[in-house]
Amino acid sequence: MPLWKDGKLGLPVREAVKLFPELEEYVDERGRLDFSDRKARILYNRAIAKALFGLEIEYHPRGLVTPPISRYLFLKTFLREGEKVLEIGTGHTAMMALMAERLFDCEVTATELDDEFFEYARRNIERNLAKVRLIKSNGSIIRGVIPEGESFDVIFSAPPYYERPTKGVLTEREGVGGGKYGEAFSVRLIEEARDYLRPGGRVALFLPDKEELINAITEKGEELGYFVRDVKFKVGTRWRHSLILNKA
Repeated sequence: MPLWKDGKLGLPVREAVKLFPELEEYVDERGRLDFSDRKARILYNRAIAKALFGLEIEYHPRGLVTPPISRYLFLKTFLREGEKVLEIGTGHTAMMALMAERLFDCEVTATELDDEFFEYARRNIERNLAKVRLIKSNGSIIRGVIPEGESFDVIFSAPPYYERPTKGVLTEREGVGGGKYGEAFSVRLIEEARDYLRPGGRVALFLPDKEELINAITEKGEELGYFVRDVKFKVGTRWRHSLILNKA
């Protein structure tokens, strides 16, 4: 895994331009990228995925521009080498599923709801020669998607967490978690996960820095008998949370 001069994961803009020369048109006279432009964000994150993680990623034109570094840092908080894992809602990039297989040598199953995102995820898995098992979820979370009796060391997700639809950030299916604080999807996930986790298994959720949301999921998790641990980490200027729920 490459590290740059400051000892932190990252990719200088000039290195990214070498990989994707079309990025040059978004670089100003001071060598900074215009991240307000969606195409620039996509190209730069594709460059990071390729340079730092060895992944060739195609982004859907309407999907979330998933930052590879934040997803990698999230996985590092809970994932161990060689585990059997399930990702709920892999999205159009299949980024975390691919990282779990390639960087952590895990046996990976991933689900996706959206038809177009599923097709993009399938292509990303194929272009990276990965053995990720991809399953169409058809509106369910775990029950009715994963065969009864199958179990995992880890079930993880970057779940939808908005209370209501957002404009210009995420599609409704990507963004709306429901509930008072956007916690409803995550609560359903941890409820269903109990029947699919091996003894000592765990659920991990990638969440924003929203105290009410995290408290609501934590409270429900403790009611369900999980031991809950919140790992807060910083990506750029933003704080993110890895909420890890261990099955007793």
